[in-house]
Amino acid sequence: MTDSPVTLITGGGSGIGAAVARQLLGAGHRVAVTGRGERRLRDFADGLGRPEGLLTIAGDTAEYDQVRAAVESTVKEFGRLDAVVANAGTATHDTVAEGDPAGWREMVLTNVLGPALLVRAAIGALTETRGRIVLVGSVAGFVPTPGNLYGATKSAVTALAENTRRQVTEWGVGVTLIAPGRVETPFWDEYGGLPPGRLLTADQIADSVLWALR
Repeated sequence: MTDSPVTLITGGGSGIGAAVARQLLGAGHRVAVTGRGERRLRDFADGLGRPEGLLTIAGDTAEYDQVRAAVESTVKEFGRLDAVVANAGTATHDTVAEGDPAGWREMVLTNVLGPALLVRAAIGALTETRGRIVLVGSVAGFVPTPGNLYGATKSAVTALAENTRRQVTEWGVGVTLIAPGRVETPFWDEYGGLPPGRLLTADQIADSVLWALR
């Protein structure tokens, strides 16, 4: 167990992040998950029986000091860092021409600044292990829809993945962008419920993330 790979996942207490964490733990990996809700993280850990290879860290992905502290705590606890998964994200589910700007700042900071801060905080440790960065984007970042500011943030994540790849591969660090369509997760809670039509599952996205990490 002490030699098994270590992955840090932001927004890992529910949805896609939690599914990735469960699958990695099941494969014998060690996992650190972050989230802003301590209760959600506690419930997640309790639901898994608080396994030895799981570390939960409360914090805001848009605050660099907290992101850096999460990376440092992970390395201190497990002795290394092999991968990070920038999964934390949020949406206001409104439009740029008719929506409420009050929620936009948090969305932009979480979705765009958050992944960049994670890369910055983790790159030293990842260079040592020749690890991998996984960014969770969205089909919305490729397919423009009317007034969709969330999609614009995911377009930025797409660009961030490629720009990061062009730099850090020289240091032996890989970069993967995962861009799913609509997924059945708590992401839709603020929307008032799941959208119509067939949705992907969090475990299906986790399958792709694990493939990338392997």
